Amino acid sequence: MVNEKRPHSPGGAAERGALVVKRQKTDEIVVGKQQKTGPNVKRTSSLHAPIMLLTGHDGGVFSMRFNPDGDVLASGSHDKTIHLWRVYGECENFAVLSGHKNVILDLHWTTDGEKILSASPDKTIRAWDAEVGVQVKKMREHESFVNTCCPLRKGPPLLVSGSDDCKAKVWDLRVKRSIQTLNEHYQVTSVAFADAGDRIYTGGIENVVKAWDLRKSQVAMTLTGHTDTITSMRLSPDGSHLLTNSMDNTLRMWDLRPYAPANRCTKVFVGHQHNIEKNLLHCDWSPDSKAVSAGSADRMVYIWDVHTRRLTYKLPGHSGSVNEVIFHPKEPIVASGASDKKIYLGELSM
Repeated sequence: MVNEKRPHSPGGAAERGALVVKRQKTDEIVVGKQQKTGPNVKRTSSLHAPIMLLTGHDGGVFSMRFNPDGDVLASGSHDKTIHLWRVYGECENFAVLSGHKNVILDLHWTTDGEKILSASPDKTIRAWDAEVGVQVKKMREHESFVNTCCPLRKGPPLLVSGSDDCKAKVWDLRVKRSIQTLNEHYQVTSVAFADAGDRIYTGGIENVVKAWDLRKSQVAMTLTGHTDTITSMRLSPDGSHLLTNSMDNTLRMWDLRPYAPANRCTKVFVGHQHNIEKNLLHCDWSPDSKAVSAGSADRMVYIWDVHTRRLTYKLPGHSGSVNEVIFHPKEPIVASGASDKKIYLGELSM
């Protein structure tokens, strides 16, 4: 674990709130284009330094999530492992979870913080005991790459998975086999579970979001607007809106409430980029729903203000496609993971 200077990218009002950087072997702090001594810079988080660089993966980082308490970060990589990191102090890499036979494309914590769920092109979804670092369940019914998974945030231990076999499957961690299979016409690259547990959302190369009624195993609603593959989706903290990222280089916000207008797309955020690598770039909400984030193929971290749709942060530092940008559950901290094998933790002046 080392602390490194994160290079500043000049220009643009979107970068005016650039992260504060601690340089090695000095107490000098760089804030935008100004230099100040360390004691004069106001800290906004409990991180050991304003920016922490986490290294240890042998392949690109494709997915990350903080645990519910915010003191552990889990990261999934092209090296087929999940690393667990301490968020505070020196950000120790204290555990490595091995077992997948291919890249880890998506991972999540269960709401109680006891388990980690992971999805991989090895055709499996796996559940891990985060306390002891061992695999406790392997779910293998998909016939092709598993691109995505998402747990139910409230209620029984359910999750949904999406695969290149054109199926979304619902699983109960207490049951050996899947409990429901929903057949799509095209590959499924992203899924989400409604908080009520009665609906799931799927997206893929069909460019639309489908809301499935699990009681009827039918599509209850279709959200149209994207013009290319949907690479990620996240339910808002209160469950009322859905955020989707697409290879059409837009981030869209959808109103899921029962009596919303016919055009449920209420916001469109632009600036981030997808490229010919076609990585499944992810997106996220801040805990207060006031900001959203996305990874980008141009090696930048993007964060927008939800109310104004203004790009408030465009942060440099990575030397490869940024695949994941997530918010800390309790503090103004973001984490970014990229194809350069690096993870940054940085505090925001939000």
